[in-house]
Amino acid sequence: MASSVHFKKALAIGKTGESQISKWLLSRGASVLPIYEIAENQFKGPAMYSGDATIIAPDMMVFSEGKITFVEAKHKNAFSWHRKTKTWNTGIDLHHYREYIKIQENTWVPIWLMFLHRGGAAKDSLVSPAGLFGNSLEKLMRTEHHRHSNHGKSGMVYWEKDSLIKLAEYPLVDGKVKYVSKKW
Repeated sequence: MASSVHFKKALAIGKTGESQISKWLLSRGASVLPIYEIAENQFKGPAMYSGDATIIAPDMMVFSEGKITFVEAKHKNAFSWHRKTKTWNTGIDLHHYREYIKIQENTWVPIWLMFLHRGGAAKDSLVSPAGLFGNSLEKLMRTEHHRHSNHGKSGMVYWEKDSLIKLAEYPLVDGKVKYVSKKW
C-alpha cells in the first residue's frame, strides 16, 4: 500500500515535468505522443510489448522534421554534487537505462533523456544549476560518469552536467521558453 502511495506522488511530480518538457518540444515545432498508463490505477509507467517480453519504455514519442525520437522526461529539484570529482551529476534508474538501451537496439529509434532541474539546494548547501538538459542515449552511453549500486531498487547511472546539452532556461514563464540551444 505504501509503495502505491509513493508511486502516485512520484508519478504526479513526473507528469508535471513531462508536461513542461512536452510544451517545450511543442514550442519547437514538434508533435508529441505521450505514452501513459494503459490501464487506470495499475501504477506502472509506459511499456513496450514484443513477443514474450515487456520492456520499460520512455515517456513519449516525438515527431519532428520527419524523424521519430523517444524522449524520457525527468523532473528533479537539483543535480547531485559528486564530491570526489567536484562535478554536478544527474541520473536515472539503472534498470530503466538498460531497458531503454534494449528499445533503441531493437527499434533503431533514437532515445533522448531530458532532465528538467529546478535549481534547488543540493547536498553541502550548494545551489544546483537550473534548466532543461538532455542528450541522446547513444551519446550518454559513451559518457557515463559513474554507477551506484546502493541507490534506488536496481542502482543508478549518473552523468556529469557537462555530458548534457543545456536546452532551455528554467523556469518557464507563462508557457514561454527561453532557448539556450538549437541542438534539439
